[in-house]
Order: sequence, then structure tokens, then C-alpha cells
Amino acid sequence: MPRRTSSDPRALGDPGDPVATDHQTSALTTEDYVRLANFRYQLRIFSRETELAARRVGLTPQQYFLLLAIRGFPNQETPSISDLAERLQIRHNAAIGLVNRAVERELVAREDPTDEDKRIVRVRLTPTGIRCLDALAVSLRAERVRLFQAVEALGPDE
Repeated sequence: MPRRTSSDPRALGDPGDPVATDHQTSALTTEDYVRLANFRYQLRIFSRETELAARRVGLTPQQYFLLLAIRGFPNQETPSISDLAERLQIRHNAAIGLVNRAVERELVAREDPTDEDKRIVRVRLTPTGIRCLDALAVSLRAERVRLFQAVEALGPDE
């Protein structure tokens, strides 16, 4: 398949994809674009405030996202490196490096592999990691509320 440029109207994705072709069947109004632009603006503010808050407690944004992914993993299970790579949308080897650096800072610890599969390495928070995550979660509460309001303002059709 040829590479599409940003000036190509088909650059939105696969022409057979209903999301990519939706713009052909229902045009957005100016009001829709205003809501969408505001949402993207609020999302960027949230992202930037998260980065700044992480740095204020001595973490990189990626370390904060790692801690959050571990603490918020479904069913209160201990995630594996592969689980974390998926949650963070990074390659497996990048997740290994991120975990290695977090282990060095005593933010997380690796658990011993289980008898089921020695290849699976699970990662848990340490008390230091829990304290950092708790401090960030509290400090970002107002930003989460603001972002939630921006999502609500999009309406059900978006």
C-alpha cells in the first residue's frame, strides 16, 4: 500500500474503515469543531500538568505512568512487563528499560517468577512508589475533573 501524505484526503486511514470515511457522510458543524478543539486543548493541558506534577515529585512522566499502570491494573493483579508495555503503548524492550530505571530508584520491584511460567516477570509498587503515586494522584485531582468536564461537553455524538 502506498504511503499517504497529510495532503492526501485519504490520509485519515483505510478507505474501508467507517471512521475514516465518516467525514464523507456527516459533516461537523462549527460548534462541533469548537467542542472538539476545546477537548484537545483540555487534554493537552491535562497532559502538561501531569508532566509538571511528576517532575515536582522527582519522577519522569513515564515513571508516573508506569506507577499508575501498575496500581490501576485490572482485578488488582500484579502486571507483567508485557502487560505494562501494552498499557503504556510502548515496545517490550522499552518497558524493560523503564522498569529497570524504576527498580534502581526503588519505585517498583520485580517479583520472583511463578512456577507456572518462569519467563513472566511481574512488577509491583514499593512503599516509595506508592507514596509518589499517591501524592501525584491527589495533586492532579482538579485536572482530572476539568478533563472529565471537557469529555462531557463533547456530547454523545462525538
